[in-house]
Amino acid sequence: MKKPELLVPASSLEVLKVAVIFGADAVYIGGEAFGLRAKAKNFSLEDMEKGIQFAHAHQVKVYVTANILAHNQDLAGVREYFKELKKIKPDALIISDPGVFGIAREVCPELEVHISTQANNTNYGTYQFWHKLGAKRVVCARELSLEEIAEIRENIPEDLEIEAFVHGAMCISYSGRCLLSNYFTGRDANQGACTHPCRWKYAVVEETRPGEYFPVYENDRGTYIFNSKDLCMVGHIPELVKAGIDSFKIEGRMKTALYAATVARTYRKAIDDYFCSEETWRARLPWYLGQIRGCTYRQFTTGFFFGKPDETAQIYGESTYAKDYTYLGLVGKQNEEGLYQIEQRNKFSVGEQIEVMKPDGTNIEATVKKIRDENGNEMESAPHPKQVLYIDLGQPLAEFDILRRQEKEEQSNE
Repeated sequence: MKKPELLVPASSLEVLKVAVIFGADAVYIGGEAFGLRAKAKNFSLEDMEKGIQFAHAHQVKVYVTANILAHNQDLAGVREYFKELKKIKPDALIISDPGVFGIAREVCPELEVHISTQANNTNYGTYQFWHKLGAKRVVCARELSLEEIAEIRENIPEDLEIEAFVHGAMCISYSGRCLLSNYFTGRDANQGACTHPCRWKYAVVEETRPGEYFPVYENDRGTYIFNSKDLCMVGHIPELVKAGIDSFKIEGRMKTALYAATVARTYRKAIDDYFCSEETWRARLPWYLGQIRGCTYRQFTTGFFFGKPDETAQIYGESTYAKDYTYLGLVGKQNEEGLYQIEQRNKFSVGEQIEVMKPDGTNIEATVKKIRDENGNEMESAPHPKQVLYIDLGQPLAEFDILRRQEKEEQSNE
């Protein structure tokens, strides 16, 4: 069996580097235009070039999203954008719109084109269609079962790759093509500006009784009727591999370095262990399931992979994430005094017990011995986000180690 690619999202150059170090075979990123995550930090062309160089130095591929549903006024800009991308040599473009696809094949025919899930790829005829036009890979619609994916694999050319989402947030709308955001706020989800109205709280109002709200579901807290659980398939690696999926895709191009590190490391270990032996994978399954909760998540579901999901795939009482760990910072280089540089993300203090998360799968408990600012001043705590600090944890660290703190029953709306 062919070992599948592990494809991890990156919201910034920092997160890209973390994804690479923690086990990704490929990362996908968005530029400042023509992708479906306009609210993500996204990459300037300069950072994109740096990210591609870093990834390629570690034998990791980089795919760039250009998967908006384009309008007339977008096409000229798309052409110029692809001319710029051609210079920095990503490994593939992710596209959903046929017009954008045509421009890509014309401007940069040397780049692979992957067809986005936004193109509603639900049958092998669609895969055959894109293959004839020159696509290298097609991303499954979220609504496909493993049985359907296996049937697609049997009916498409061997050199056409199948990519499928295996982890992350699920969109309530068909293959992510949603009109709610545009209708409510004027911000078009299909142009990259989704406001996530599927996570809002809803009630029913009768036309002749304005201001009188009736809960959609009998619950005094209201109901989040469109609020899906997060997809998690780390407990089903054998089924994913046997269905013929070539690339396991993680959702989350607006997430932190802690999220990228956690999912990359967990799925990396799960895939490698399974290809060592299924017995090894099964023996370590509790570890994978425990580790995957190390980043923000909603409750988990297997989505459509084992058939159409029922009402248990939704979360009706709240729209918050569970948050078992808080991201404190990313370890940088060591200075002449032996202290390690970090750019702080959340507050921590001298004497506090924290955890060092390493790419090899180990988690090390450590006590904060010393904190200094950039000017060498001693500090009792690190209260300011993104402050550059130098720390001593009483033990050696490595660049790109993640610092985190375990929380008890804390939740976050981030």
